[in-house]
Amino acid sequence: MTSLTDTPFNIAGRHFSSRLLVGTGKYKDFTETGAAVEQSGAEIVTFAVRRTNLGQETDAPNLLDVISPKRYTLLPNTAGCYTAKDAVRTCRLARELLDGHNLVKLEVLGDDTTLYPNVVETLKAAETLLEDGFDVMVYTSDDPIVARELEAMGCCAIMPLGSLIGSGHGIQNPHNIRLIVEQSRVPVLVDAGIGTASDAAMAMELGCDGVLLNSAIAHARDPLRMANAMKLAVEAGRDAFLSGRMPRRQSADPSTPFADRING
Repeated sequence: MTSLTDTPFNIAGRHFSSRLLVGTGKYKDFTETGAAVEQSGAEIVTFAVRRTNLGQETDAPNLLDVISPKRYTLLPNTAGCYTAKDAVRTCRLARELLDGHNLVKLEVLGDDTTLYPNVVETLKAAETLLEDGFDVMVYTSDDPIVARELEAMGCCAIMPLGSLIGSGHGIQNPHNIRLIVEQSRVPVLVDAGIGTASDAAMAMELGCDGVLLNSAIAHARDPLRMANAMKLAVEAGRDAFLSGRMPRRQSADPSTPFADRING
């Protein structure tokens, strides 16, 4: 009987059971955020440092009241940064706010319209952060060459977009995602563009180590139910990848062979 055990999911020396990572933005309030994150089963939770209160504003709701660092691994991200300088400054601020926490998600955007990554500034910021002792998970384009460069620099996870941030268009270039997966020795996670459970399952079936998403849950009519759907989709997609799908055929192949059948 084939074993159902999987290889460990490790990022920067940390072990995780869930391969689904979720964000905390766009919910109606922190109560809904906390409930959706719990329903998703995620262990890594990302938040925009520039847009989230972690106690800086004493009179405002604090994310840490619903997302406890004792229960979840926090992943500060640099959403809203358009230069390497701003991204580096934001990561250093997060480290101060979180008492030396050094695992970060780097994203440096090119413009307000597409939110597409600025690869030049991303490479520049990654180099500085790595020299400064950060463990860098990096949002990037689906360019295999750029992904290879970021891994060679020392980034601990490569996070190519599936499609534009918040678009819900799913994975637009599965061939490139597969190329990145096949060449990478660090975890590869699709980040951005996931719209529904089938998109998450597809990412995992391509061989990705995980999926990061936010809008697909937060903008669903029922966020808690969608959070559970995403959890199951990531698990099912991973099992499908490990199982090895049947080959595609040009003609039909009956489930029940015609040979040796009983004729009436």
